[in-house]
Amino acid sequence: MHIPRALVLATALALAIPTKSSAGREPREPLLLMWWNVENLFDTRDDPHTADDEFTPQGKLRWTEKKLLLKRIRISTVLKAIVANPEYGKHPDIIALAESENRLVFTGTLSSAVPGGYRVAYHESPDPRGIDIGLAWNPTSVSFTGSRAYRVPLEERSTRDIVAAGFSVSGRPIQVVLNHWPSRSFDVAWSEPGRIAAARVARHIVDSLRARNPKAAIVVMGDFNDPPESRSVREVLGASFDRQAVRKAGFRLLYNCWNDVQEGGSYVYRGKWERIDQILVSSALLDGRGLRLGKRAFAPFLFSHMLDRSGEKLYSTYEKGRYRGGYSDHLPLLLNLGVTD
Repeated sequence: MHIPRALVLATALALAIPTKSSAGREPREPLLLMWWNVENLFDTRDDPHTADDEFTPQGKLRWTEKKLLLKRIRISTVLKAIVANPEYGKHPDIIALAESENRLVFTGTLSSAVPGGYRVAYHESPDPRGIDIGLAWNPTSVSFTGSRAYRVPLEERSTRDIVAAGFSVSGRPIQVVLNHWPSRSFDVAWSEPGRIAAARVARHIVDSLRARNPKAAIVVMGDFNDPPESRSVREVLGASFDRQAVRKAGFRLLYNCWNDVQEGGSYVYRGKWERIDQILVSSALLDGRGLRLGKRAFAPFLFSHMLDRSGEKLYSTYEKGRYRGGYSDHLPLLLNLGVTD
């Protein structure tokens, strides 16, 4: 598998929308957002309400406090590497981590990974395994205006909620929609209706935000478990690789930031990179004013230790039920947005 050099170097209607700043158009420090499916961030206790038995010291996967500590060290190491990278030079202002079991394990992980003071919004989802999306932000760089979780209606099995959250950056509002859609387990065609259902909910959230503010700056990010060309992402959610088409279509389309990356992906399946983790933005972020998507704003983040010894696969925590002690089976995605008044 070829590892691209660039990779190695490298809400709801209820959300409050603040007023626009009247200051001059001086450039400010960019807003850095991070999405990452960290792969099975579980505590070691058995939750009687979820199917987490295997992630206990006596369970099938022998999940111990020592393994949890190493997991936290891995996550902290990645965040420190982002700070050390001259392209970014700081911790992300907004952090979303998928596959967190609960608020306690999420906040405990953050406490060792980012400077003190990060705030958290956490919504427990109905996923049978008990995994959720944890959201955190730096209150010195962004102001939080509210969040809400949306249930995805499925007939047979519950899945993760979609979380919408509102922020303000230098008086500029931005809405973030976080997704972790149903997996492709067993058969892609069999599981596709679940992802289409999730896409419809995400689209409903975007439409609701745009109905309130047609020029809303919206970032939709997550592990969609479907590639950009899939029906769920391209047709239902309305994602496009064409910047001009998105700008002309206004509220109807979202821009898929993978268009700005020539190679690679965020996940490896059978020796090939896949782009199932994605970040999409509304047309308001393409107009060059206020919050804006500039050149090289989006990238998956990877350094050499996040690959296994062969250099052919991501160094994951587990592989086919066998403990490996790595970072994750997904790469983080970073979005660096320019900010002007």
